[in-house]
Amino acid sequence: MKKLVSILALTGVLAFGASKTYAQDTTTVAPATEEVAPVVDEPVADAAMEEESAGFHQQIKDKFIEGGPPFMWPILICLILGLAISIERIITLNLATTNTKKLLGQIEDALAKGGIEAAKDVTKNTKGPVASIFTQGLMRSSEGIEMVEKSIVSYGGVEMARLEKGLIWVSLFISLGPMLGFFGTVIGMVNAFDAIEAAGDISPQVVAGGMKTALITTVGGLIVGMVLQTLYNYLVSKIDSLVNAMEDASISLVDILVKHKLSK
Repeated sequence: MKKLVSILALTGVLAFGASKTYAQDTTTVAPATEEVAPVVDEPVADAAMEEESAGFHQQIKDKFIEGGPPFMWPILICLILGLAISIERIITLNLATTNTKKLLGQIEDALAKGGIEAAKDVTKNTKGPVASIFTQGLMRSSEGIEMVEKSIVSYGGVEMARLEKGLIWVSLFISLGPMLGFFGTVIGMVNAFDAIEAAGDISPQVVAGGMKTALITTVGGLIVGMVLQTLYNYLVSKIDSLVNAMEDASISLVDILVKHKLSK
């Protein structure tokens, strides 16, 4: 988790610096290309695309600076950390997904051939929260079906807490990003009114700087909120599907154990 956050943060810094260097290189090369003889259409089109891309990155950096680094950097940090946690959770939840039907079939076959110990070997060699819950239930099978059910319910709560790990931080950044943007908006409006008071005039030039800061920080905060909210909703839906699969599979496991005991 810490490594993922560090990598993403370092990538963001390097990308920002690389885009700045690239923009400087393109601005220094541009005057020389004006003196060169005309070339064919295809290279010109490629150069135009590169110039447009460099111009887009330059515009983003310009807006970042115009929004005010004291306000924009915290918003960017919220985005980077929120993305890092969300990506880590997405990878973890996808790895936690188990084919419950296949696992139940393997457990049923193992019970028929080798009993409880063989079934435990199957669950221990399978990754995921469903297999972990099955292992806990099978370990209590000698104490009766009621203890198996209680063990599954208790350990299911533990696995559910593990699945939800980190969501509170994503939720925090969803709220904090727009709040920081609105804070920059308020500060920008205050600066605009200070400029009006100092100049004694309400001309557009006087208030433009403060209003620009206010609007840019608001846009930045809203972008952070929208991106992270989308990822958060995906994570919640993924967790819900895993929990439902755990509950259904647990009921099926109890039924299999009852049949196994009755067949003896």
